[in-house]
Amino acid sequence: MEVSKMRRIAQIACAGLGMVALSTPAFAQGAGAGGLNIIDIAQNMSGIAIAVAVVLFVMSFWSVGVAIERIYTYNQARKQSKLYAPQVAKHLKDGRLKEAIALSASKDYRYSHLAKVVLAGLQEYQFQQESGANLSREDLLDTVRRSIQRATALTSNDLKKGISGLATIGATAPFVGLLGTVVGVINAFVGIASSGSGGIGAVSAGIAEALVETALGLFVAIPAVWFYNYLSGKLEFFNVEMDNSSSEMVDYFIKKTA
Repeated sequence: MEVSKMRRIAQIACAGLGMVALSTPAFAQGAGAGGLNIIDIAQNMSGIAIAVAVVLFVMSFWSVGVAIERIYTYNQARKQSKLYAPQVAKHLKDGRLKEAIALSASKDYRYSHLAKVVLAGLQEYQFQQESGANLSREDLLDTVRRSIQRATALTSNDLKKGISGLATIGATAPFVGLLGTVVGVINAFVGIASSGSGGIGAVSAGIAEALVETALGLFVAIPAVWFYNYLSGKLEFFNVEMDNSSSEMVDYFIKKTA
């Protein structure tokens, strides 16, 4: 990527931080008196610092995108499962197995984690009944139970998609920002060496760059950790629901085959 494009991306990545920084009296006073502002800092960043800002920018967008997609998926799963559960329970209570399978496979409940688990058990039971296999009651129940367990594991794994990435970003973004901080401090010392003076003017650009990188790392990490904890709580709730549904399905087949 060209340096000019990377500088532009770094400026965009710093925009949110700049809105906050420019609102502070001390920063505003410095900018008004000819001091540094967030755009000047971005334009004067070294190549490594720009690369770090771009990486943090990508991490931030990825984590927010995953969080929005997962929150939407989880909300749909909760709403559809809430509607699905009483309907399939009524079909099973009345002995309408085919209607229960058709309901579970309906696109109206494609996000429902409960529908996926129940569908696996019902389809396996129907298959064994229609295949004419002379399985004992215990073998039939074991087959259905294993099918439900596989569906539960696959559904749980699908619900976890992207969650580990949020944990990784939350844990590593501060260290990525710290790398930019170290580069900024090095640039500050280079400024001292080149100017031959230890005044604030010689180090201000490098120190400002270092602090911006630190702030960007925290700016990326904090929301990622929040999203991870929130979604992990939702995921744990879904796993409990699927375990309960699996147990209820096994109990249903035990009674049906008694």
